[in-house]
Amino acid sequence: MKQKAYLFVFDGLADWEPAHALCEINKSGKFTVVPVGVSTRPITTMGGMKLTPEATLGEVKPADTAVFMLPGGDMWQGKSREKLKSLLRDLHQANVLIAAICAATLEIARAGLTHNIRHTSNSKKYLKTFVADYQDDDTYVHELAVADQNVITASGLGSVEFAREIIKHLKIHSEADTEIWFDMFKHGVMPASVG
Repeated sequence: MKQKAYLFVFDGLADWEPAHALCEINKSGKFTVVPVGVSTRPITTMGGMKLTPEATLGEVKPADTAVFMLPGGDMWQGKSREKLKSLLRDLHQANVLIAAICAATLEIARAGLTHNIRHTSNSKKYLKTFVADYQDDDTYVHELAVADQNVITASGLGSVEFAREIIKHLKIHSEADTEIWFDMFKHGVMPASVG
């Protein structure tokens, strides 16, 4: 049975942010992409797409999980979710890849997953504004995406970099092909074999 690539879905999620990663994960045929929510009631993305979660947070098992992705959205600037933070800690302890982009990096910080881990977000000031006890200045990195200890964090401006880190960690493409993919989607450079 294939391992699962979970995407946490909720009303108002920034649907474009995980799109590149989801496409490559699904095309690889190595994983089953599963939208997961706090319940199985349908949600509406920021772009107006209707999605129905196929699982709830309580059904996520670390042993079956290849990656747990959290897209951005305004929801993250509100209150924290204890059940989600607990799941993130369990996944991290089991060495499962966790990937958060844009405002979802707030929940990574709230779960304590930025302690002694190189990480990024929309800015350091952004983390400090919404996470009252954030004190991980020393490991904050000013990059569009950062991977460290099975935690990928990305700025909302770094969806292609976010996808590249996920592709690398899940070994979807070779290193060379990953860089070709990145040059195509980041810089508009078509491979010589296509041109």
